[in-house]
Amino acid sequence: MSERFSEDEALARVAALTRARLVAFREAELVRPVNAGSGPLYRRVDVARMELMCDLCETFDLEDDTLALVMSLLDQLHAVRRERQALLEAIEKDGSRKLRMAAGEALRAIGRG
Repeated sequence: MSERFSEDEALARVAALTRARLVAFREAELVRPVNAGSGPLYRRVDVARMELMCDLCETFDLEDDTLALVMSLLDQLHAVRRERQALLEAIEKDGSRKLRMAAGEALRAIGRG
């Protein structure tokens, strides 16, 4: 069961989050709450994301467009990591020994870059 938080609950959970900043994050589509009849609901991952964004804004004094770029890059990085993990699991499960060794060597070569 996934936990959902109202706007007020999200504000209470993220100390640096203001209502204005929350609205700005939502309008910039940096967080995408679930729309419920009682108002927007935020998932646990949304709350963690808002905490990270507040930390980035405060620590590095990021402007909105820069924050959007940083978050886009982080999203891309996470997507690549998920894809890499799925690929490795598929190779491990169904790949021949030769394919597994070639994939491992290719990944090591990338790491040496």
